Amino acid sequence: MFPAAFAIAFALKTGSRFEELVPGLIALALFFGSTSMSAASIMFERRLGSFERFLLFPISYTIIALGKTLSSFFFGILSSIVTLVIVFSLAPVPIYSSFLLLCYTILSTFMFSAFGVAICYMLKEPSQTMTVFNAIRFPMMFLSGIFIPIEKTPLILQIISLILPLTYSVEGMRYSIMGKAYINPWISLPVTAFLSIVFLLLTAYEIKLSMP
Repeated sequence: MFPAAFAIAFALKTGSRFEELVPGLIALALFFGSTSMSAASIMFERRLGSFERFLLFPISYTIIALGKTLSSFFFGILSSIVTLVIVFSLAPVPIYSSFLLLCYTILSTFMFSAFGVAICYMLKEPSQTMTVFNAIRFPMMFLSGIFIPIEKTPLILQIISLILPLTYSVEGMRYSIMGKAYINPWISLPVTAFLSIVFLLLTAYEIKLSMP
């Protein structure tokens, strides 16, 4: 609900067409939904002390990281279905490529889940989780081309945008729906997959470091 309310408020404030915000709105909803689930699940695990049980099983750290990521991923997929239905009901825009939209939805959800899990394991204090998440998510929300196209921002902000994972999801969604984007879809798609693997391996490394 938060991404939808924010997008509608921005459209009313700037006079932009709501249809133009649809790609960013979908990516933002996936981003908030997946990362919030990652934060909530791991935060409760740490409070209950149940995570240490996984370390007793004869499985690798990467498999543990993958399992934690998949739990948020499946939640994100369910929420993405609801998001897509609501968004396209409010703004029934034609879709340029349904196949690419499906690919970006799945890959983006996995990447955001892996990103959320990686951030959670960097934090030592569970009570700081949501504070840190919001400190990361809100700047990304404004710098990833969701509300203002990247090409219309100053050069320094364009460079910053290119290092943010949310940017590639937004640009991929924009091309899938509108048929045009600042970043070529055949660049943003493999980058999204690459970042997913990087965040997954980073989580595995953090779990290894946390071992006594």
